[in-house]
Amino acid sequence: MKIAKKLLVVLVVFAFIASMFAMAGCDAKSGKVKIGVAMPTQSLQRWNQDGEYLKKELEAAGYEVDLQYANNEVATQVTQIEGMITGGCDVLVIASIDGSSLGTQLDSAKKEKIPVIAYDRLLMNSDAVTCYATFDNYAVGKMQGEFIESALGLKDGKGPFNMEMFAGSPDDNNATLFFQGAIDVLQKYIDSGKLNVVSGQTDFATIAIMSWKTETAQARMDDLLTKYYADGTKLDVVLSPNDSVAIGIANALDNSGDFTVGTNWPIVTGQDCDTPNMKNIIAGKQSMSIFKDTRTLAKEVLTITKALGEGKTPVTNATYNNNKIDVPSFNCVILFADVNNYEKVLIDSGYYTADQLK
Repeated sequence: MKIAKKLLVVLVVFAFIASMFAMAGCDAKSGKVKIGVAMPTQSLQRWNQDGEYLKKELEAAGYEVDLQYANNEVATQVTQIEGMITGGCDVLVIASIDGSSLGTQLDSAKKEKIPVIAYDRLLMNSDAVTCYATFDNYAVGKMQGEFIESALGLKDGKGPFNMEMFAGSPDDNNATLFFQGAIDVLQKYIDSGKLNVVSGQTDFATIAIMSWKTETAQARMDDLLTKYYADGTKLDVVLSPNDSVAIGIANALDNSGDFTVGTNWPIVTGQDCDTPNMKNIIAGKQSMSIFKDTRTLAKEVLTITKALGEGKTPVTNATYNNNKIDVPSFNCVILFADVNNYEKVLIDSGYYTADQLK
């Protein structure tokens, strides 16, 4: 009964949103539909690619696109979204910097009958979120944890190994999901002593890197190496939630002069398959990266937008609670790339050319 009721609520919500969409005059063929796309920053390759793919897909379908980046500044993103609302955007696609900071703007969108699609980062504490297009972010962390488990032979009883842990930005809801997915795999090995976190720093608040900044991650890794590994203590693995953090970790390992690829370089995880990180994977300075194909995510946003415009219920395969409502969601497929499979996953699929990764 509970499942049936939840499904009924989702269908009612979509029917209501579709009617609002129609009232806004959203006809892609007429060229009158304007989509506001709010991205967090241009300083990371991942978000540049997301913005480009989204703009390309939406414009090819006949939509007008207002794409803006906020330089990782919440106030800037607030202003940009307000401008999109007053500027006549019929739909908003928002990859938030802080998922809890846009309540007023989302209320305004709802008042103006503008559907809101949360893009990869869930918009929190609002009943104005129409749909959420994302990847299974808990599964991202779980995949990172399972990679470590397999690479170290933990299931076979190998160990103990020394580990340090990093988490993502505390204002990004995804960061907690990445962390939870990884720790749900690794905690039992920490408890049994097969994984030893030498610094003792395992709680999310302590290991989180604000804004996912490379330089912040590098400074923390520098500090860990100085305090806990300068005496020659072996470091076997570093859990990194994404590629910008992983670059900082690799920089610190390089700068210390104590680590050599192929000899004592630790396992380092990542996410996004950014170009510098793939080069590090090929060079042995990073072990893996989760591949979240932004082309797939862009196509899913287009699919959702078209469905709403046609008065149909978008196909979803999950729901996420944002502390206010259960948001109908679609999880795209994730993979991981390492030195053994990156050509098949990234080059053969057309995501990169071989020259881009030289």
